[in-house]
Amino acid sequence: MRKVFWCAITLLVVSLLAPLIGSAHISLQSAIAGVSPDHEIFFYARLPRVLLSLLAGAALAVTGVVFQAILRDPLAEPYTLGVSSGASVGAVLAVCLGFRATSLAALVGAVAVMVVVLGMANEGRRMSSFTLLLTGVTMNSLCFAIILFLHSVASFAQSFAISRWLMGGLDAVEYSTLAWFAVVILAVCAVVIGYAPAWNLISLGEEWASSRGVKAGAITVLGFLAGSVLTAVVTSLCGPIGFVGLIVPHALRLWLGADHRVLLPCSFLLGAAFLGVCDTLSRVVLSPVEIPVGVVTAMCGAPFFLWLLRTRRRSAWQ
Repeated sequence: MRKVFWCAITLLVVSLLAPLIGSAHISLQSAIAGVSPDHEIFFYARLPRVLLSLLAGAALAVTGVVFQAILRDPLAEPYTLGVSSGASVGAVLAVCLGFRATSLAALVGAVAVMVVVLGMANEGRRMSSFTLLLTGVTMNSLCFAIILFLHSVASFAQSFAISRWLMGGLDAVEYSTLAWFAVVILAVCAVVIGYAPAWNLISLGEEWASSRGVKAGAITVLGFLAGSVLTAVVTSLCGPIGFVGLIVPHALRLWLGADHRVLLPCSFLLGAAFLGVCDTLSRVVLSPVEIPVGVVTAMCGAPFFLWLLRTRRRSAWQ
């Protein structure tokens, strides 16, 4: 509990400081008092964006933990199974056809890929993790090809919008949008964290989990569905933001161990803080120009992924 407490303190510090940092200096006292432009900058530009980043980071980190437990592979993350690519196809298609409901189209694309992957991986009463991973990799390639095709036939304005969206970015959203987003994220994460003892057994193997009374197939489907919903919802609003589900869970596993009763809540808290910090950096590093937050997470995550892969290879040789 002490480690969860310190993770919560870290998130609280990021939550308080991030809205105050930006290209324009503002006073919190003036913002609360309604003094313009501090009030508008704080409550309509920065605060909704910071809250969006915190919720998205928490969702991606929790999804990473669940997928790594299901696949028993620390290299697994929310985008390994193709759900994010499906959401990207839906959003790009909406842009090309002139639909305004980009978020809805992204959700439809994510659900379509989720159904295909689940259908391919379902072997009788069991869910094959190996087939799950291979199907996800295949769907990623297929979705990427579709995106390239749509990008090549799009107009100049559509091409710019597609490129911007695919880099992953956070913008201020309406509080009503933020409300339903928070409800979905918090509800699904609460369910996932509630099954923490089951994830401990699943991570050791389906046969081991079944021998201890856990319905391994049902729990695997639950984990994949929960992770897919979280990834789809985040992608629909923020675009594809990678590596959060890889960096945070693995770093915490090195510090906390593999007990999901601690790992999951800490990943929720520090995943939120991590993406909040990345978003702050994206706003201030080249201020007033903004770097897409997906670029920041990729620049942090790619070296980490290579280091992790090299460590695994070295361990395998030894």
